[in-house]
Amino acid sequence: MVSLGRDHYDTVRAVVARPFHIRLTLLMIATNIWFWIGFIAFVLAMLALDLGVFNRRPHVVSAKEASLWTAVWVGLALLFAGGLLVFEGSQPALTFLTGYLIEESLSIDNIFVIVLIFQYFAVPAQYQHRVLFWGILGALIMRGLFIGLGAALLARFEWIIYVFGALLVVTGVRMAVKQDEEFDAEQNPVVKAVRRVLPLTESYRGKHFFAVENGRRYATPLLLVLLLVEATDLIFAIDSIPAIFGITRDPFLVFTSNIFAVLGLRSLFFLLASVVTKFWMLKYGLALILTFVGAKMLLETWIHIPIMLSLGVVLGVLAVSIAGSLIWPRAGMAVEGKTGSVFGQAPKEP
Repeated sequence: MVSLGRDHYDTVRAVVARPFHIRLTLLMIATNIWFWIGFIAFVLAMLALDLGVFNRRPHVVSAKEASLWTAVWVGLALLFAGGLLVFEGSQPALTFLTGYLIEESLSIDNIFVIVLIFQYFAVPAQYQHRVLFWGILGALIMRGLFIGLGAALLARFEWIIYVFGALLVVTGVRMAVKQDEEFDAEQNPVVKAVRRVLPLTESYRGKHFFAVENGRRYATPLLLVLLLVEATDLIFAIDSIPAIFGITRDPFLVFTSNIFAVLGLRSLFFLLASVVTKFWMLKYGLALILTFVGAKMLLETWIHIPIMLSLGVVLGVLAVSIAGSLIWPRAGMAVEGKTGSVFGQAPKEP
């Protein structure tokens, strides 16, 4: 049996005052390559089970089904955290939960944009799960590459952490002060690029991304929507990946917390799609969380913020922003066609 090195996190207080690069080395979980292979195999098995068994035929995902799958994904994440608690101790378990919570909360902003894309292109309800499945599969690959790149950069260039921190602070401030923009697909660069490269059918062709008509292969609007969903996740990954590195530099914890959040995105979408616009204060809560994590990264050489405090800040900000949105609903809220905080194109001048 491979030893996970449970006592790595027992020395946290002792190494906090040490130089930056030494702290990064000492606060890593001693993971074996087989843990990575096992986790990835588990993810692939769950995805195969999802598409090959439970969602073999296109159907409209009900609120009950979405609630069940949301509970499954959250339960699996908590079970994983429990395993970390048993084999590694409280510090990595709390670190994982903090990262998972940040990624899951940021995904709500992602959901808002996906709702607008589906509305704009009138995606049939029974095909939305198919788009999200393949979109999230692509997101898993992109996130894995981004995390690998981020970990490599941090290992080679210590100052990159300050670039990540500054990026998060700027993004958080910008998210808080930026007004919602119009989602104009006709001016969207992804839509323009796809239409320039691929011939498109005028309407959907069932669940298919491609169709052959008159001996010629065409892309369907469903493929265009899929590429927009992928582009949306790419934009949000620019914020979310640095944010998780602000909590931990352990590649295994960064990867697993990110992947668990992405896996739960589909069910969370169907659960929250009809009510997500009610949480109008969440935008400011996410902005505060990003700013907090960015400031933590910029100041961590001089100020150590315990993971328990970080988790408390994230939970507190999310709870206040969600509760505030429900207690003080914004009257006359014009949200249809708006992009939310960080995505979209400004309307053309008349």
